[in-house]
Formats: sequence, C-alpha cells, structure tokens
Amino acid sequence: MSLPLIPPMLATSGTLPSAAQDARWAYETKQDGQRVVVYLPGDGSAVLRARSGEEISAAYPELLPLGGALGATPAVLDGEVLALDEQGRGDFQLLQSRMGLAHSPGRAARRAAEVPVHLVLFDVMHLGRHPLLALPYSRRRTRLEALGLDGPHWSTPAALVGHGAQALQATRERGLEGLVCKRLDSVYEPGVRSRAWIKIRNLRSEDVVVGGWLPGKGRLTGLPGAVLLGQRSEGRLRYVGGVGTGWSETEREQLAALLRAAATDVCPFDPVPPAPGAHWVVPRLVGEVRYSTRTRAGLLRQPSWSRLRPDLTPEESAADFPDGLV
Repeated sequence: MSLPLIPPMLATSGTLPSAAQDARWAYETKQDGQRVVVYLPGDGSAVLRARSGEEISAAYPELLPLGGALGATPAVLDGEVLALDEQGRGDFQLLQSRMGLAHSPGRAARRAAEVPVHLVLFDVMHLGRHPLLALPYSRRRTRLEALGLDGPHWSTPAALVGHGAQALQATRERGLEGLVCKRLDSVYEPGVRSRAWIKIRNLRSEDVVVGGWLPGKGRLTGLPGAVLLGQRSEGRLRYVGGVGTGWSETEREQLAALLRAAATDVCPFDPVPPAPGAHWVVPRLVGEVRYSTRTRAGLLRQPSWSRLRPDLTPEESAADFPDGLV
C-alpha cells in the first residue's frame, strides 16, 4: 500500500498548563534523540524518515524488523530514536555516532552492534486504510496503545493524563530532558509547530569562569559573539564550551568592556581548546549559565548566559567532570 508522507507535528516551548486546565492535557517524557516518522506498508518492510523527510532506514538496521510487527496492517507512526546510557536515559552524544550513516549500511551495522538504539513510539497518524490526523490525541493514543508495539528495540511508553506538575518534577529528579504536554482534544497538524503541544526543557545552572571570547560578526562586530567558559578541576581551568546567547545589547557592551580590560596573550585553559581566532582573558570574571546536559567530555550542551557573578571568585567555579576528560 502507498502511504501518505506526513511531516511530524512539532511542539512549542512554553510552561505547564494551569491547574484548572491540567486534566485536559496528557504528559509525555521529552526524549533526547532523533525524531522519526515510521512507515509500515504492511509487506514486512519499514521506512524511517527524519524530520527533514530524508529516508534514514539504513542507519538503524535493528529497527527494521518493526516492519513485521503489525502483519499486513499498514501504519504511519511518530516516534524518537534514542541511544540509551547506563541509566536508561537518552544520550544524544551516543546517538550521534549512529546518525548520518543512512548511506553507509556496513558501518551502520557495525555501529548497531556497539551502540544499539531504541525507538520510542508516541503517536499514530494512519492505520489500515484510514487517516487518523483529524482524530483527537486521546483517540489516537488509544489506537496506538492497542497495537501493542513493544519489542526488542521499540516500545510505547504510557502517557500520563493530568498531574503535570508531578510529571515535570519526576523528569527533573531522574535527570531527563523535560516534558511534552499534549492537549487531549488536539488533532495532528503535520509540519506545524503547534500550541496544542508544549515542550518544557529542564535546564540546569552552574557557575563558570570566562577565559576568552570570539569576535562577533555583522551588527556584533567589535563585540563578543561568544565567550569561552571554563571550570576549575584538579588545579587547572578546564574548557567547558562557549556561549553566545542570553545578553541584552547593553549587557553585551558591558561585557565587552570587562573583557578588553582583562586581555592577555596567554590561554588560561589547560588543555588549550580548539578555538581559532579566540581572544584570551585573565580568568577572573565569573558568570552563571543555564544548560541542558553535559557531553561525556564535560562540555555544556545548549548553554545560555544568565548573569555575571561578581560575588564569586574563580576558585568557586569548581565542577565534577566525567571520567576520561583530559
């Protein structure tokens, strides 16, 4: 059967629904992986497409047996491909070693043996000969769960109706990326970033030392486009990444003046990070940043500047780094 191509519906960043509206929403764990739409024609095959529409089936050979899970019943499913860490949480850095191998099936098969993936399913947009896009989320979810799609490399985790505050707190306690809130009466809007789905990302905050900066371009010429950050560990300043967002225009200009006053020719990071064109500064400015997670090398993912911390010394920015950081 020829199945319709359906771009995935997207969530909008926001906050929890109000307590008065809570019972009208379902809550799902926000996954840190690669979004996919899965096409099952009913002939035993499976086709996976990325958010862009590109076919990526060959990158994940362990997921292809899903093609026989529904027998001759065609379906289009929505989900997320994850690479799980030792605690069973999605680890995007692990997944990156699997992404981009759609045109290298041999390498994909070898990586599958080393870093297997897991597909989390959370919606069904077409089933049998019937499109389900116009059905409310609650009915689509019932149809999905009735399929019983739980296998060696795929599952259908339950969604929680109501109790959004408790659900969000649970994701924070377990160190998960966040929560997706879905209105029970929402239809599936292909390719639309809809307010009927709200994503809430759990962000952490830490103190960091500024050790350098990269020049901005365009309207930011002469100002820092990004600052290079470090934290103290074992007596040295270790690089933890760069951040280029979170300032107002005035704050960026004030930061530029502080950086110029602290200029030095000596890189304060040990080891020196790969940062062509960087301007180094004496590491005395302490700031606070928010971020989602750390990579295995200790770098901050998706950092955003929060504020300067003139009340702290650089020595107070110490952090625990993952094993293996050099």
